[in-house]
Amino acid sequence: MGVKFNREYEAIIDELTDAIGGVEGVHEWLEMEAADWEALEEDERAECVRTMADDLFYGLGADPVMKLSGATLAYDKGSHVIKIAYADNVIRAIRLI
Repeated sequence: MGVKFNREYEAIIDELTDAIGGVEGVHEWLEMEAADWEALEEDERAECVRTMADDLFYGLGADPVMKLSGATLAYDKGSHVIKIAYADNVIRAIRLI
C-alpha cells in the first residue's frame, strides 16, 4: 500500500522526528534500557529518533496503526495525515500533502 505524500520527504521526517522525540519511553521501541538511552549523547539520541521516524513512516504504509510506547501513530489515508495520539487525544498531526 505505502504512505502517499506530496510534501518534501525530509520535511515530513523532520516533523515526525520532532513529534516522536517527545514520546515518553521512546527508547523502549529500540529495546533499550532507560539508562542506556540516557548514556547516549544528544546527537546520538537524535539520530536514533530520526531513524525511527523513517522506519515508522514506511511501517505505517503496511500497518496504518502502530504503537510507540504510550503513543499511537495512525496513518489517515483519506486525509493524508499521520496522527500521533496519547490516550485517544491527538497531540500532533503531520500533513503529507
